[in-house]
Amino acid sequence: MSTGLDIVHTAGAAQPIKVNGQIFLSGQIPLTKDGVLIEGSVTEKTRLCCENIKAVVEAAGSSVEKIFKVTVLLADMADFDEMNKEYGKFFAHKPARSCFAVKQLPKGVPVEIECIALA
Repeated sequence: MSTGLDIVHTAGAAQPIKVNGQIFLSGQIPLTKDGVLIEGSVTEKTRLCCENIKAVVEAAGSSVEKIFKVTVLLADMADFDEMNKEYGKFFAHKPARSCFAVKQLPKGVPVEIECIALA
């Protein structure tokens, strides 16, 4: 019996899961493909999160344009405007989005982004 679940193996990133024509990407933080946390502004960190999303969604056989739901986690809602400017460059097609301020994110990063795409 098949569950319809397919794990897509990608180097240096949390594994996306394909199920029933959708791809679920784990939250991406500003880590390089070598696992190094970058220094810099919220803009630079948001850009790297988005670049990581692009790499993972493409490795799973889809594209950024097929992303239909995004969740952004911020350690400080004061960073929203800076994050949002960079986010808007990447997600020009304006998928549904939620944005939450959380007490703390892994490795002390200011931003984490997860999404769901069509396969």
